[in-house]
Amino acid sequence: MPATHQETADLIARHAAPAPRYTSYPTAPHFSAAVNRDTYRRWLSELPPEARLSLYMHVPFCDTLCWFCGCHTKITRQYAPVEAYLHALTHEIDTIGRLVPGQAAVRHIHWGGGSPTMLQARDILRLADATREAFNLSSDCDFAVEIDPRGMDRDGINALADSGLTRVSLGVQDFDPAVQAAINRIQTFEETKAVVDAFREKGVRSLNIDAIYGLPGQHRSQVLATLAGVVQLRPDRIALFGYAHVPWMKRHQTMIDEATLPNAQDRFHDAQAAADFLVGEGYERIGLDHFALPHDDMAIAARRGTLQRNFQGYTVDPADALIGLGASSIGKLPKGYLQNEGGISNYQHEIAAHGIATVKGIVLTRDDEVRAFAIERLMCDMALSKSRLSQEFGSDAADVIAVIDTILREDRDGLVAATRDGFRMTERGRPFMRTIATRFDAYLAKNAARHSMAV
Repeated sequence: MPATHQETADLIARHAAPAPRYTSYPTAPHFSAAVNRDTYRRWLSELPPEARLSLYMHVPFCDTLCWFCGCHTKITRQYAPVEAYLHALTHEIDTIGRLVPGQAAVRHIHWGGGSPTMLQARDILRLADATREAFNLSSDCDFAVEIDPRGMDRDGINALADSGLTRVSLGVQDFDPAVQAAINRIQTFEETKAVVDAFREKGVRSLNIDAIYGLPGQHRSQVLATLAGVVQLRPDRIALFGYAHVPWMKRHQTMIDEATLPNAQDRFHDAQAAADFLVGEGYERIGLDHFALPHDDMAIAARRGTLQRNFQGYTVDPADALIGLGASSIGKLPKGYLQNEGGISNYQHEIAAHGIATVKGIVLTRDDEVRAFAIERLMCDMALSKSRLSQEFGSDAADVIAVIDTILREDRDGLVAATRDGFRMTERGRPFMRTIATRFDAYLAKNAARHSMAV
């Protein structure tokens, strides 16, 4: 029988406590200055010649401030600061390119922000050229860029296409004018469609669209109406994120009246209704918050059990090393995580002085590796196998295997179901995947970091 409203409310109350999003483990609040630029140089030199590389480049500028935004960005109406930043970014690219093994191939590039489309056309080409000169790009390199369609012009579209763009990741959030006014992001369906059509005319066929539930003044009808517009554009992938209200981290979110935010129960039901709608439109549900058409690489990877997770969320990129470039960027190498200086002026100073801006990170212990593997497989496969953990890590997996047994023993709400040698998340449990993941987090109680709610 379907759960009653009160039963669902009680379930949410028990399992929707704030939790990390687990795009990494350990999570960024646990990074320290013990990892620095000297560590980074050493780790880069130790990469094997055949390493598969992924590049993330951060462009931390926007021309307007979206009040919901949780990204590291700076608002500017002047282009001079962007040019100065680009000079530092290309210097960093050159420095890091000289430190990685010459045969290591870049298989994936992602430009994020901020708004990478703040770059003028000539600088889009300049950044792409600098990357090709510094790194060995594979012939089938996947190149994705986060696109803000507001003000996107034909010159910028042409420059991105000429730079080898293979996937557009386009932000929508919500098409309803009242919700847009509440988050200070005015963006019509028509201008969004025009940009999508223009990229497709240039041969860029892969399209991801981001939408958000849990926004101020947003009701289920608005979420579903937005998604109806999104599916008209027939993106290959859709990311449906829950708005993370973290004003203690992002002060501009105080511009949002908290009284207008949906409560946990409404968020839960909105997300479920949205998922049902997208599945009904032919999308396969992937992990916590992604959807993809059956032909898409992400859907195929999910079916094969090869889906990955990194700081951009779910990915099919099996990189041996993720190299973060730009202010605040985070990278991951086999031995640990590294993060660049976050302040733009301080980042530029570090690059001018050293060519590297790494200021913190964390060295992975064996226990970290086991728990990171378990959390990633849980978030990607919605299941964990004790035998696979033992095969990967031997006796070092014992503590994590014990957690699996504890979860199975203590589950009273049907969030998980026992398998031959582990468990899988049920559909009832899927919305609480982050909560289950916290059971494997050995750091969570050691830091006072606050997180967004887990539904």
